[in-house]
Amino acid sequence: MRFLALLISLSALCLAADEPLLLQKPAVNSSHIVFVYAGDLWSVPRAGGDAARLTSGAGYESDPAFSPDGSRIAFTGEYDGNVDVFVIPATGGVPKRLTWHPAADRVLGWTPDGKRIIFASGRTAFSRFNELFTVPADGGVEEKLPLPTGFDASMAPDGQSIAYEPTSRAFGMW
Repeated sequence: MRFLALLISLSALCLAADEPLLLQKPAVNSSHIVFVYAGDLWSVPRAGGDAARLTSGAGYESDPAFSPDGSRIAFTGEYDGNVDVFVIPATGGVPKRLTWHPAADRVLGWTPDGKRIIFASGRTAFSRFNELFTVPADGGVEEKLPLPTGFDASMAPDGQSIAYEPTSRAFGMW
C-alpha cells in the first residue's frame, strides 16, 4: 500500500511539471518522500506540494535513506572524486561526512535503533565485490558485518537478522 502511495505522489509531481522529470531512488517516511533529481536530494510531502532541495553542493548525492525516527537522512555522496557516506537533517543542511576510505561506500539503510548506518563497500575485499559495514550515525569507526559479501541489505526490526543480496545484479559493480 505504501508503494502505491509513493507511485501516486511521484506521478502527481511529474504531471505537475511542464516537462518530464527523471526522479530517482525515492525514500519514504511517514510524512515525506526524498528523491534524487539532477544529482541533488529533494523532499516533498507525501500529501503533495512543492519539492524542496535538501542538498546543493558541488557533487552528486544518491541513495537517500531516512533514519527510523525520520529526523535524519543518510545518503551516498560523491564529492572531490570520492564516494562516501554522509548524513543531514531531514530538513536539509550541511552534510556530515561519516566515511573517508578511498573505496566507494554506498548507503543501504539504517540499523533499527537509528544509531548506525549500513553501507556496502569493497574497501577490504580481496577482489571486485562489496562487503557490508555499519558506521555510527554521529561519526566513528566503521564495523564490518560478519558476511562474506554483500551488495544490498536490510536489517530486521529487532536488529537480530539481516536480509541481503550477496552480489550485484548481473555482477556489475553498481
